[in-house]
Amino acid sequence: MNLVSLKVDRADHVAEVTLLGPGKGNAMGPDFWRELPEVFDALDADPDVRAVVLTGSGAHFSYGLDLPAMMPSWGGMLGGDSLAGPRTRFLDEIRKLQGAVSAVARCRKPVIAAVSGWCIGGGLDVIAAADVRLASAEATFSLREVKVAIVADLGSLQRLAGIIGEGHLRELAFTGKDITAERAERIGLVNDVLPDQAAVLAAARELAADIAANPPLVVQGSKDVLNHVREQQVADGLRYVAAWNSAFLPSKDLGEAVQAFLERRPPSFSGE
Repeated sequence: MNLVSLKVDRADHVAEVTLLGPGKGNAMGPDFWRELPEVFDALDADPDVRAVVLTGSGAHFSYGLDLPAMMPSWGGMLGGDSLAGPRTRFLDEIRKLQGAVSAVARCRKPVIAAVSGWCIGGGLDVIAAADVRLASAEATFSLREVKVAIVADLGSLQRLAGIIGEGHLRELAFTGKDITAERAERIGLVNDVLPDQAAVLAAARELAADIAANPPLVVQGSKDVLNHVREQQVADGLRYVAAWNSAFLPSKDLGEAVQAFLERRPPSFSGE
């Protein structure tokens, strides 16, 4: 593949997928959303790959959705007086992004996320679709969508309840607050916290090697069984939130959030 936003390395039955950006902090723009499902579908089909490590280049896993890069294609879909046509196109766009994240979950090879630095919004959606999450001590996590007047619609609200529990999920979703790696481990978002970026990547590689040493069809079968009920429920929740956002996302508050982001100032929300 001729990839722009991701790099894939393979060795000893383990594939390592690294987020490259090109947005600052590995922000997720159009290239990322196009390439993520291509990469994970290819890894799923590759009989030589038995486990996957997913990590970010540079100091951070991902700043999340690259709003400046995505908004030009969304502008005509999000006008306050948009009718059925633009909103249907936006519904299709949401479903496309959801499908990209779900490619990580439906990949039959176990996926271990190695997280350093910031993991915000879309970054959290992606690691929620992984099987195991490890973090370095300075890692920071945030379900940030509420801060930009968006209902999180790419899987965090559906997948994290089974990972961290309803109470913790609702707190993160309603506040958009940042949490440390220490708290992420305490609530079960990550399995382990390592001292630094090098250590977390080494631990993820070691775990992937342990998985790859086991009978591959049995490991894949275990993932399939574990995902069976959860992913059915996730799919239903994703359909609902996609319909909700295509109907209600266009708002003055969303416009204010984007403008405040571009102007680097705090937003002032009106509830309109």
